[in-house]
Amino acid sequence: MYAVIETGGKQLRVEVGASIFVEKLDVQEGEEVIFDKVLVYSNRTTRFGAPYVKGAKVTAKVEKQGKDKKIVIFRYKPKKGSTRRKVGHRQPYTKLIIESIEA
Repeated sequence: MYAVIETGGKQLRVEVGASIFVEKLDVQEGEEVIFDKVLVYSNRTTRFGAPYVKGAKVTAKVEKQGKDKKIVIFRYKPKKGSTRRKVGHRQPYTKLIIESIEA
C-alpha cells in the first residue's frame, strides 16, 4: 500500500512505516500531521485523483525538526575584479514517520 502526497510544492511517494524528510512544517515534535492532498492511492487497485483523491488522507508523526548540511554557493566571474561571492545555506526540514494511509 502506498500513496503519493503533495507537500511543500513537492510530490512524495510514501508507505506505512517509512520516514521522510519534507520542507519545514510549523508543528512540534511528537505531534501528528494529516496530509489530505493525496494524488494517488494504491492498495489492491490504484486510484488517481483529479487533482486529489476524495476522502484519502495520510497521517504522519513528527520525529524531529532540524537543519540539513550546509551547502556553499560560490559565484565567480573571471577577469571582472569584484565578482566573487561566497554564500552558505542550511535548509530547515521536518522528519516524519508515516503511521497510516486511509482512503
